[in-house]
Amino acid sequence: MNLNETHSGLSGLEQLRAMIGSGGRPPIAATLDFRLAEVEKGRAVFVGTPGAHAYNPLGAIHGGYAATLLDSACGCAVHASLSAEQAYTTLELKVSYHRGLTVDSGPVRAEGVATTVGRRVAFAEAKLFDGQGRLCASASSTLLVFARTPER
Repeated sequence: MNLNETHSGLSGLEQLRAMIGSGGRPPIAATLDFRLAEVEKGRAVFVGTPGAHAYNPLGAIHGGYAATLLDSACGCAVHASLSAEQAYTTLELKVSYHRGLTVDSGPVRAEGVATTVGRRVAFAEAKLFDGQGRLCASASSTLLVFARTPER
C-alpha cells in the first residue's frame, strides 16, 4: 500500500487514519505480521505477533523484527504530524534491546511519539512492550522532512 498513490491530498494523519479504516497495510507489515493500531497527531502505535517466521538461528525473534516495529512507530508518529505537502524518511535509528522476544512473548506493542517536528528534521522515540507489558526494546530516530513530490 503506497499512501502517496492512494491518499494524495490528505495530511499524514488523515492518510494513516484512512489506512487503519480500510484495514490496509504495507507489504512489510503483512510479511512480519504487524499493523498500525492507533494514530493521533505526533503518536502512533503498532501491534504485532512475533512468530516462527521471524526467528533467527539462535532460537529467538530476530532483532530486526523489533527494529522494524520501532522504526515504523517513530516514522508514523512523525508522519501523523505532517501536512499533505510533506513527506519524510528515516536518517538514523538507534535501537536498544532490553529483553529478547520469542513466540511466547505474546502480542507486542510499539508506541511511538514525535518529540520535535521541524521544517527539515524531526525526532521521535518509541518503546516496544511484550504481551505482559514488559519493555523489550526502545529506539530514538532522526528523520528528514521534505516536500512531497507531485505524482507523475
